[in-house]
Amino acid sequence: MIHDIDTDNIPQHIAIIMDGNGRWATERGKPRSYGHQAGVDTVRRITSECVRLGVRYLTLYTFSTENWNRPADEVAALMGLVLSSLEDEIFMKNNVRFRVIGDMDRLPREVQEKLRQTMANTAANDSMTMVVALSYSARWEITEAARQIAADAAEGRLKPRDITEQTIAERLSTSFMPDPELLIRTGGELRISNYLLWQIAYSELYFTDTFWPDFDEEGLHEAIASYQARQRRFGKTGQQIDSDSAAKH
Repeated sequence: MIHDIDTDNIPQHIAIIMDGNGRWATERGKPRSYGHQAGVDTVRRITSECVRLGVRYLTLYTFSTENWNRPADEVAALMGLVLSSLEDEIFMKNNVRFRVIGDMDRLPREVQEKLRQTMANTAANDSMTMVVALSYSARWEITEAARQIAADAAEGRLKPRDITEQTIAERLSTSFMPDPELLIRTGGELRISNYLLWQIAYSELYFTDTFWPDFDEEGLHEAIASYQARQRRFGKTGQQIDSDSAAKH
């Protein structure tokens, strides 16, 4: 599939909902934690391939605020997996910067400390930024932004008539990066699950039945090829887009 990809039209930001770890493990008669461990191996492979292709930002939905409702033993296993995966040399080997978005205050203290340490250790890396959405939900993020705007308005730093889309975007946890051009969801489900709701307003969506542990470089290439086959109109007509493209050339 790599030969079907236009290397001059690689999405600069890919967001992924990594779904299907538990079901993958259940099909094999294994505990769900086995699937999550296998999913970490997939993260390593996809991260390396994204770096090779020239992707600048890779955002991974790792643990949602709703996931706190899962069985306590699974949550504990996931937190332990976060700690162990951050020991991986993938960040330094691939020159990848590490960032986190989400409600970190809800995480165990040792996990918070390890996340901050990894962010500090990789701050100078610049080939790609991997963003992990951990204890994250889009509604939580937008609510937090609304609270900040309300506080600024109440203290006279911001007038309601001056609030714009940019005002909101600057207060989101993703303000340091562009919106994703491509959102991939594995595992066969056809929903967004409270993920980057503001940011994916014009993202191209790609769904695959493949469980995350089985998602590989070829699967990534297929998703990018699908993205490249689409015409991104942003409200314009196809004719307008063709005319704009012709004018640029």
